[in-house]
Amino acid sequence: MKVKNYIFLTSEGSTFQPQSESTEPDIDNLQVIGFAKGTNSQEAFYNLVKNNEYLLKTTFEEVFCYELAENYKATKAYYNLIDFREEL
Repeated sequence: MKVKNYIFLTSEGSTFQPQSESTEPDIDNLQVIGFAKGTNSQEAFYNLVKNNEYLLKTTFEEVFCYELAENYKATKAYYNLIDFREEL
């Protein structure tokens, strides 16, 4: 099977602008969790966490991914870091 490249993101978290004095986040955004390879998105998610175990110590929970391909919209998949933490 062909190995594919995936990008993993989360919409959890927020960003403050430089020198912001607000206690409320200035921007709701997506954050890149990482990139991984696999024959499918599930294998890529496993490889992502296996090679970046610090992700299990973060408070991020829901991540989603896209295959880095022309038809990326059709490849969207959701994963949860909580499930992976429970497996260990």
